[in-house]
Amino acid sequence: MAKKKTQQPDNLQELETALTRTERFIEENQKPVTYIISAIILVVMGYLAFNKFYLQPREEEAQSQMFMAENYFEKDSFNLAVNGDGNYLGFLDIIDDYKMTKSANLAKYYTGISYLHLGQYEDALDYLNDFKTDDLLLATVAEGAKGDAKLELGEEKVALNHYKKAYSLNNNEFTNPIYMMKAARLLESMEDPKGALAIYKEIKEKYPESNEGRYIDKYIARVENN
Repeated sequence: MAKKKTQQPDNLQELETALTRTERFIEENQKPVTYIISAIILVVMGYLAFNKFYLQPREEEAQSQMFMAENYFEKDSFNLAVNGDGNYLGFLDIIDDYKMTKSANLAKYYTGISYLHLGQYEDALDYLNDFKTDDLLLATVAEGAKGDAKLELGEEKVALNHYKKAYSLNNNEFTNPIYMMKAARLLESMEDPKGALAIYKEIKEKYPESNEGRYIDKYIARVENN
């Protein structure tokens, strides 16, 4: 008990000493500390003002301008979607005119997918690689599209890695069986039937109700028979 009583005053003395040192430091460096705090406040205020008075209005404008390009994209008019029609902006215009906006970033995704459909695979990869998102579904489709582009360019191993990453990003019944099937069929063409069979069986087990799952037995039988 006596030892605890002795420790308490010692701890208080150490605390007082630390406070005294802090006070002395602030007094000796009052101007630099004030400058640093002021600079931080200015940076924060500037950032908030930039977002509210510049970036947000630009974002709203970009969204309204991109409407027609998205409409062309949904109709599979990919050239008009990318380049515009002379009256409405295309995705490339959105990317150039509205830098730093979320719409410009999304336009990179649309442009990449459009170029893939147009057979411009290198261009597709450029825009898909530049597209960033936290949306797992979009990230999955973008990754799978990279696989499609690489496959068209004859880079089978790289394409396979993209397909595997695509179905590993987001576990769902919509995209997973699609990219698993692409990976398995690619493995077959690469003369890896065991790898293909393992994926086919996984589709049968996990996604039997999917479109791929309904016809998976014939793929399993084909590999096992060969």
